[in-house]
Amino acid sequence: MTLQDCLNILFDVKSASMATVDENGAPQVRIIDLMLCENDTLYFCTARGKDFYRELRATGRVAMTGMNDNWQMIRISGTVKRLDDQKYWIDRIFDANAAIANLYKGERRYILEAFCLDSADVEFFDLGQEPINRERFHLGSAEIPPKGFHITDACVACGKCASACPQGCIAPGTPYVIAPEHCLHCGLCAETCPVGAIERLGEQP
Repeated sequence: MTLQDCLNILFDVKSASMATVDENGAPQVRIIDLMLCENDTLYFCTARGKDFYRELRATGRVAMTGMNDNWQMIRISGTVKRLDDQKYWIDRIFDANAAIANLYKGERRYILEAFCLDSADVEFFDLGQEPINRERFHLGSAEIPPKGFHITDACVACGKCASACPQGCIAPGTPYVIAPEHCLHCGLCAETCPVGAIERLGEQP
């Protein structure tokens, strides 16, 4: 699995849920058609009169997700950028997507502006296999913050976490070890541990 593979999965879904934040700090979510997928990024467009456009220009921050028929899900959190040479990109988008040409005929297409993902944390989940599989990738300059849970040296090897784990992804050891690629991040292990030896990754002490 590569970053481009992840983006291809979401692109094949075609219509993804994309979230922004409005001027009042309220979350807004829309279904957005993904128009192009190449060079390790995704491309889409929107009209200058839309609230969505104003929100993109104001902060550039987005989150998006989609799932295919095989229960493979992609989740993205990051920033987008408005592309240079707008005419070139809008013409390319229209050449590749016949349906949008019926909505904006002729020169009317140039009310649209093209954007692409610029920097993002990209997560892949395969919920169609057992145990589940997950991977993370960075797009552009995005840093990937740690997520999930970690068993510390305070572990007393009682095995209660392993017995509780829905995915069976905790192996015996000193300390016990969580397989991060199969972890649901549900937190049941941490709630079950009698000595508080399991920490959420990324939390400040």
